[in-house]
Amino acid sequence: MEITDKTRLLDERYLRMARIWSENSYCRRRRVGALLVKDKMIISDGYNGTPSGFPNVCEDEDNLTFPYVLHAEANAITKVARSNNSSEGSTLYVTASPCIECAKLIIQAGIKRVVFSELYRMADGLKLLERAGIETVHIPEKDEE
Repeated sequence: MEITDKTRLLDERYLRMARIWSENSYCRRRRVGALLVKDKMIISDGYNGTPSGFPNVCEDEDNLTFPYVLHAEANAITKVARSNNSSEGSTLYVTASPCIECAKLIIQAGIKRVVFSELYRMADGLKLLERAGIETVHIPEKDEE
């Protein structure tokens, strides 16, 4: 699919908003933000962090992330699942490319497009999304280019 100038401009704006949303994360190692957009409306948002009711501490004393920390994409998808909205056909804007576990959730949630700015250390999530026919768009931050 060819990306028009208007689409690219909207993609960049939503990514900036996801970056701002990532500032809500209490994680020290990496802060990630996500927005789910459908019909030019934000239908859900998320950032990486602990499940509801847990202390807002993501890393142990060795700076390793606790295994129960939720990724931004998972938080956005589960949040929309608890609402009256549907993520079917939506676009996910996320500050880091999805891991394999989040890619599975994205596929099952019916998200058709994923726009991200940073590459995650492993590319298996992107490969799975592409295999599922989900469009992935990498828009690096201006200082990354």
